[in-house]
Amino acid sequence: MTRNAVFLIFPFQDRRLRKKTYSPPLVLRDTHIFYWTQGRPSISMGGMITIHDLEFNETLMARITKAIKAEPNISRRRLSQQICQWMDWRSPNGKFKEVSCRKALAELHRRKLITLPDCGVYPFHARRARLSELPALFPVECSLAELGPVELVPIHSASSKNSRIWRALLDAHHYLGSGPLCGAQLRYLVWSERFGWLGGLSFSAAAWRVRCRDEFISWSEEARTHALQRVVNNSRFLIAPVVKVPGLASHVLAQCCRRLADDWQERYAYRPVLLETFIERGRFSGTCYRAANWRHVGATTGRGRQGTGATVKDVYLYPLCDDWQSILCAMQDGAVSTRRKLPEREPADWLEEEFGGAPLGDKRLVGRLMQLGEAFFSKPTANIPQACATGAAAKAAYRFFDNSEVSMDAILTPHFEATEQRLRDHECVLVAQDTSTLNYTHHPATSGLGPINTTKDNAIGLLLHDTMAFTPDGAPLGLLDVQVWARDKAEAGKRHRRHEKPIEEKESFKWLSSYRKVCDVQARCPATRLIVMADREADIHELFVESLKIRKSAELLIRAEKSRNRATADEETHIQSLWPRIEAVKPAGIVAFSVPPRPDRPARQARLEVRFAPVTLKAPRRKSSLPDVPIHAVQVKEIDAPTTIDDPLEWMLLSTLPVTTFEEAQTALRRYARRWGIEVYHRVLKSGCRIEDRQLGAATRLENCLAIDMVVAWRIHHLTWLGRETPELPCTVFFDDAEWKALVGFIHQTPVVPTVPPTLREALIMVATLGGFLNRKSDGEPGTVTVWRGLQRLDDITKAYIAFVLRPQQPPPAVSGNPTYG
Repeated sequence: MTRNAVFLIFPFQDRRLRKKTYSPPLVLRDTHIFYWTQGRPSISMGGMITIHDLEFNETLMARITKAIKAEPNISRRRLSQQICQWMDWRSPNGKFKEVSCRKALAELHRRKLITLPDCGVYPFHARRARLSELPALFPVECSLAELGPVELVPIHSASSKNSRIWRALLDAHHYLGSGPLCGAQLRYLVWSERFGWLGGLSFSAAAWRVRCRDEFISWSEEARTHALQRVVNNSRFLIAPVVKVPGLASHVLAQCCRRLADDWQERYAYRPVLLETFIERGRFSGTCYRAANWRHVGATTGRGRQGTGATVKDVYLYPLCDDWQSILCAMQDGAVSTRRKLPEREPADWLEEEFGGAPLGDKRLVGRLMQLGEAFFSKPTANIPQACATGAAAKAAYRFFDNSEVSMDAILTPHFEATEQRLRDHECVLVAQDTSTLNYTHHPATSGLGPINTTKDNAIGLLLHDTMAFTPDGAPLGLLDVQVWARDKAEAGKRHRRHEKPIEEKESFKWLSSYRKVCDVQARCPATRLIVMADREADIHELFVESLKIRKSAELLIRAEKSRNRATADEETHIQSLWPRIEAVKPAGIVAFSVPPRPDRPARQARLEVRFAPVTLKAPRRKSSLPDVPIHAVQVKEIDAPTTIDDPLEWMLLSTLPVTTFEEAQTALRRYARRWGIEVYHRVLKSGCRIEDRQLGAATRLENCLAIDMVVAWRIHHLTWLGRETPELPCTVFFDDAEWKALVGFIHQTPVVPTVPPTLREALIMVATLGGFLNRKSDGEPGTVTVWRGLQRLDDITKAYIAFVLRPQQPPPAVSGNPTYG
């Protein structure tokens, strides 16, 4: 074999490679040969083969062959021990990597690079019997306090009595049995002084590759290979069926999380930093993990480890230290290697920045996504065939929305990441959550919809809950989370039973889910303070408790619901309702506040009386197990309101940030007023984009289309804000030469355009004029909807300007005109 030999390995030539698809063939030079061993690539480089992180060169393989010839009956275990001694292959705890070496030898034997002696066959009676001792279990039904102390008993030896008890318990009561467990492992028994054995649990090696987990960690392939051993899997967890103690499972998990890193280091000489577990859907709900502050990050695909099909499992993670992400993403040389690598070049335009990195599995799908984004931006109020301009493009759009590889999460992933990068440039970012309904009653044939209002009006559609980041000045930075779902028709009219369900099974869990996503961003952006804002619907005690649980949590600024009149306690534990408590405080001052107009009332300047005080929110009676939450309350109440106003302004804001001065209370008021930006965004999304007019036949297709519309709507919202707040910028920051020249020429009815482009504000007023804006003195600044309509007309005007004024040359053919080409 020559040094410069070139090998081509095409897709699907080997059955084992069919799970992994490559677009081009792999071109391997200099005798670099790729193998796949249990899902891990092994590379042969000039006679060097790497399997299970162990390197075998030609000299070592010749030495192995010589050892086998000298001792033909040598066992594979003894041979692997010898090789580890020769090469000094050791684990972090100092022991030889005998198991990894044995697996590598088996792979070399399968590849016919070496010939191993046959495995020994032992009679059944000679094998060590795996005895088990099922202990007597006592029925327990009491509270956690009545149960008394609970102890975790570690199992140090596989042959010990406790090990046999553990195996017997799991084999008898766990649906997966006691094993086998993979790789390094620790097992525990749960013991009560009063009632004996209560259950058991185990931790073992992490899954090699899980998409949602790897995306949450954001590590690169190199970092994952290097640091995977620091992720530990909770592979078994059992509380005996006869033990019925509310809160016991989460209590045991919390105990184990506190001691596991120390126990693991004692046994294996390194500390894990992240725990994972998989909860089978339909069998378990994962309530105990959520109660123990484990984070739900997604679900498996359901393909199974061997790709033969398995049930879908929810993935939960629990960090064991604050700097877990930097540890997992660190390489051997100390460099940090993450998925979010800096691009080799700046994005060509905003479409590439917001859509270009979508994980759709095929570059052609990403290209189609950017084409659709451009079409929707150019003609936001048009339907899909009109926006796509041609029948072929419209057909391709429908195929895109129906593609199984396309999902809302995949489309929005690059936009989420771009938003995160934008907010890093600010010291403080306001994050608004809100819910809106999408009414598709006029499209009843669409599958996957559900009721959206009361049972009387029979309206059907989808519910949208989104989370958008704003600067303190109100500039929309982009979305951080989007949830879309359809209500179950069978659950309609059962609101009275809501108190019987845990928070995870209610719609109100949407607030906690989005808040957790924002906290994840907060952990990755420690230099930026994130403040989550929401209206009265988010006034749920679990949300405030969540802020206490999460490390490096985002701050909260929530408007309280007056009808709930939450109970509070002072330092002397006197119980008093929230509103009377704050109204008894002396006013700190009066502020002027601009109230925006509504259809039933004009805009006005309101005078607000401000009060504030620290309070402790008591847990509701039905949720007495939840802790009390210390918080700061700010009340603003309109005084001297006009007699024509039926509902004077009155807000009670609950803030996790300290409010101890009048200036801090004013800051909280100004911040919460910025929450109105997400209401404007929803109006733009519905009126400008007309998402409720989409006809796609299925809710999943609507979601994919909605994802594009949401990014486009944010773009228009951001453009309108820039025109107001930075009016002197040149319009070229948003419009290319052909667009602004066509705009100026059309507005002034002249083919002669100025050499200096107009300002951004001037250009936006001209665009809004195309959309119906009259630009009178009393009209104020143009709104987002008129700007959106004007952009639609500007697209057609620009095309006409290019065709009849610029008259571009015909582009050369993309390929050779030779009819035999290809």
